[in-house]
Amino acid sequence: MNPYEEKDYQSTSFDMKTWKKVILMIIPYRGLIAALLILNVIIAGFDTLFPFLNKMAIDTFATGTFVESEFIRFGILYFVGIVIQAFNVYGFFWIAGRIEMKFSYKLRKECFHKLNELSFSYFDKTPQGWIIARMTSDVARLSEIVSWSMMDLFWGVSVMIFTTVMMLSVNWKLAMLVLMIVPFLAVISVYFQTRILKSYREVRKANSKITSGFSEGIMGAKTTKTLVLEDDNLEEFKKHTHDMRQSSIHAATLSAIFMPIVVGLGSISTASILWAGGNQVLLGMIEFGTLLMFTQYATQFFEPLRQIARLIAEFQLAQASAERVISLLESEVELDDTPEVKQKYGTVFAPKSENYERIQGNVTFEHVDFWYNEAEPVLNDFNLTVKAGQTIALVGETGSGKSTIINLICRFYEPKRGRILIDGVDYRQRSTGWLHSQLGYVLQAPHLFSGTIKENIRFGKLDATDEEIMNAAKIVHAHEFITSFDEGYDTEVGESGSRLSTGQKQLISFARAVLANPAFYVLDEATASIDTETEKILQNAIEHTMSDKTSFVVAHRLSTIVSADRILVIKKGKIIEDGTHKQLMDLKGYYYRLYTNQFKEDLEKELLKGDIVHAV
Repeated sequence: MNPYEEKDYQSTSFDMKTWKKVILMIIPYRGLIAALLILNVIIAGFDTLFPFLNKMAIDTFATGTFVESEFIRFGILYFVGIVIQAFNVYGFFWIAGRIEMKFSYKLRKECFHKLNELSFSYFDKTPQGWIIARMTSDVARLSEIVSWSMMDLFWGVSVMIFTTVMMLSVNWKLAMLVLMIVPFLAVISVYFQTRILKSYREVRKANSKITSGFSEGIMGAKTTKTLVLEDDNLEEFKKHTHDMRQSSIHAATLSAIFMPIVVGLGSISTASILWAGGNQVLLGMIEFGTLLMFTQYATQFFEPLRQIARLIAEFQLAQASAERVISLLESEVELDDTPEVKQKYGTVFAPKSENYERIQGNVTFEHVDFWYNEAEPVLNDFNLTVKAGQTIALVGETGSGKSTIINLICRFYEPKRGRILIDGVDYRQRSTGWLHSQLGYVLQAPHLFSGTIKENIRFGKLDATDEEIMNAAKIVHAHEFITSFDEGYDTEVGESGSRLSTGQKQLISFARAVLANPAFYVLDEATASIDTETEKILQNAIEHTMSDKTSFVVAHRLSTIVSADRILVIKKGKIIEDGTHKQLMDLKGYYYRLYTNQFKEDLEKELLKGDIVHAV
């Protein structure tokens, strides 16, 4: 199976294991569920009672002796029954609505909690659209089934049981004309359910592809327009929507065929009762009210069956949704702390920060092997020792392993073999929360959250004062451009920082890292996408801020790392050169060639820029 495709579910019948898990999920609402089940029984009982009351009315008042006082008492009784039933139905809707909202809230909360626990590898393999579809439409479908459809099913079964008892107690021969249809319906239901389930799974898969494509289309709108890919994207989107349309039509067609069959069989049963019962009325074997009661019971018996036929289709769709949601909740957390570590340091959601040791900043790689795909190793027997307070620059061609080393230091991934020590202790003996709380991470493409500049900087330290936020911005030289805005620190950054330039976003991201006062700074190509002027500002901030911190810098522009304590040249997961800028330049090896070539390119650009300005 393609790792970027969703898990393919193959079962063609109701999976009791899946539904057992769903039932366990609704146990916290067992009080509301029990109340709803009792209401369903009461509603079903009243639904069964009314045809019997109609029989009594016809036999007593229409064809028998009319007594006004009895008629009034009967009318009052009938009216009271209707009022009680109305309150029962109101209670049913109120409780079912509460269950739906509570269950969907609980389920989305658990899914979001799980997503925060999952390792980076899960998001590497799972497209964003699949996750969004599970969190939205799949959860909504499952909540609706649990709160409404399951209760409708229970109501339907209750009505059929009560109706069957009433019919058998009055006239078992007429009752059999209704019940003989049930085996045929059972066979037909089994035949259709496997096909409906398969069709609805195709609908869900197509819907997830549409969601994924829609999400990517919005996020990559600028790229789409600059590459003139609108037509290609539209064609791909049309294909996904066409696939969903075809799957939906097929599923709807199966349901549309199934329903008339149920209705048709019910009509045959009603016709049989009218023929057989009518003859018995003419022969004086039963009263007219009894015949009317049986025709109403026949209709009432097959109404739940029609509902069940509809619910089977809904349960098929819901099973596909349930499988997808449960697969998310049961996804294995590949990078997790041991129970002993959790006991001491807590979890990410419930940290015991009072037990966190302060990091000095010594880092050691001991015989580390790592791969994303076992057939393509990235690091093999990698060794490195970094002393506290050193600034380590990583240089190398794309795919050499620079970002992998950074990811391992940050424990976004763990070594497949070997170990990584922080201050002499294997970092797996400490919690991920402990390490991540000590990181100041600045990416090449920093992510800003919707909100103000102040709020985005404050994410580095949630209890920071406005003064601390301003000081952090001043350290990275972001204060000047922030105060140039009319709203200053209260300026809205827009979605993903869309209202700011790349350099401004980078400085805010760096201010956020500085505010946290971390033990480690990690800059992953942090200056690759910014202009020369902003690069100089950021370079000054880096030298000022990281002078006494252990820092790792993945560099694209080599001019930004000339003052690093050590420069590591990485090639195919190996350190081929190690030293200061001067030492490596004197070595006249790979780094020397890389630096001089880049210096010549920058010089040519400056000269060309000067010529253009002079010509203008």
